Amino acid sequence: MNRVVVTGGGGFVGSHLVERLLSEGNEVTVFDHAEPPPGRLAAPIAPRYVTGDIRNRDQLAAAITPEVDIVYHLAAVVGVDRYLDQPLDVIDINLMGTRNVLDLADRAGAKVVVASTSEVYGKNPAVPWSEDDDRVLGSTAVDRWSYSSSKALAEHLTFALVRQRGLRATIVRYFNVYGPRQRPAFVISRTIHRALRGLAPVIYDDGEQTRCFTFVDDAVTATMLAGSSAKSDGECFNIGSSDETTVQQAVQLAIELAGGASTVIPVDTRERLGTRYQDLCRRIPDTTKAWEVLNWRSTTSLREGLAKTIEWARVNPWWLEQADSGQA
Repeated sequence: MNRVVVTGGGGFVGSHLVERLLSEGNEVTVFDHAEPPPGRLAAPIAPRYVTGDIRNRDQLAAAITPEVDIVYHLAAVVGVDRYLDQPLDVIDINLMGTRNVLDLADRAGAKVVVASTSEVYGKNPAVPWSEDDDRVLGSTAVDRWSYSSSKALAEHLTFALVRQRGLRATIVRYFNVYGPRQRPAFVISRTIHRALRGLAPVIYDDGEQTRCFTFVDDAVTATMLAGSSAKSDGECFNIGSSDETTVQQAVQLAIELAGGASTVIPVDTRERLGTRYQDLCRRIPDTTKAWEVLNWRSTTSLREGLAKTIEWARVNPWWLEQADSGQA
């Protein structure tokens, strides 16, 4: 049994991680900015729950105490809608909040697993991306890149503390994770949300952008392996599926499985979102390192993951009642 803290443990990936940790007998404390909505946590045992702002070190210290063994740091501001509307919050929370987590974990002698993102690679055209590949970004005047830059700086902080203070830490870069409970602001969750409510799905531009969609259970398995493996200390891992799929294909498959309108609503991002947003043509991970070090690879097919997500959505009205939080 480990004494574990999960920042952002009331959120999408965080709540799944908390459930898995509890089911395996760990003592878990969740730190989150708000209590989870009904149905968010379906854990066999209720975790200790600390509510606070990750930017407030004193509030965070109530969760990350000297007795803690592992901190899974998942708290962040995520999503196109948020990094276009709240770029300052994105930077403050993702960067300064991470600094607080790392400092407190270092003081406690705990290991940290930092959740990062495929966004750090920016628009590097040379796919698939391995962990040490270059970052290629647009102008700092484009809000689109605030999230990528804030998470990259959080990674720099992590590596700096590993090298200067001997902090035990691992970074996991998620690639398009989807599944039950994800708020309807992402391509998979929004498509399912709209389909089950009888609304036409939305596709940005021509839908030929490709992604490697990763089911949340697979991402959680990788995250826990990173936390338990000594070989992962000081390392970074791509966590994603190897199945490259166009957005158009993913949306059509979700519609096939969920039912609903077959006609999609195309959105011209240049017209609707202006220069604040730039899309990526291809986003593909090289997961060789995760396989060689963690013995991990994604095993859930997109069809299987979509079916599980749709089945869950049908019996959770609280999720279907949420507002569509996309940008169009």
